[in-house]
Amino acid sequence: MPKNTLAVPADKARLLERLATLRANSPRQWGRMTAHQAVCHLSDSFLGVTGRKSVVDRSNVITRSLLKAVALNGPGKWPHGIRTMPEMDQEIGGTKPTEFERDRTDLLRLIEGFAQPDQDFCSYRHPAFGAMRPDQWFRWAWLHVDHHLRQFGV
Repeated sequence: MPKNTLAVPADKARLLERLATLRANSPRQWGRMTAHQAVCHLSDSFLGVTGRKSVVDRSNVITRSLLKAVALNGPGKWPHGIRTMPEMDQEIGGTKPTEFERDRTDLLRLIEGFAQPDQDFCSYRHPAFGAMRPDQWFRWAWLHVDHHLRQFGV
């Protein structure tokens, strides 16, 4: 069974359509984030892996191998309740939500830019998974956005 990824235009389009239905007051199904905080968290994540936001490298041999393999290729959805890093937590060091539509538009732009096939992924580093191939980056991005959209029933 094929895995969803931002590299597949139809997968990306469906993900962006779902994001367009998210509302600031969408009720969460789990976790502490509000929908608006999740939008900012996702933006921070794209900014962090592309080097436009400072993120501490917390990777180790386990996260760069086993955890990355399971997260990107595992049969199930990402689990609930995994704490994010302080730099990506809107209540600690993440970007504070301002105006929902503007923040969502910023996220849409970040996703569109990240999904370009000519990206220079060589300079990107995930704070837990380390360096990844382009196909892994596209898979990670789709999974991360999907995880938080599901968090709000979208």
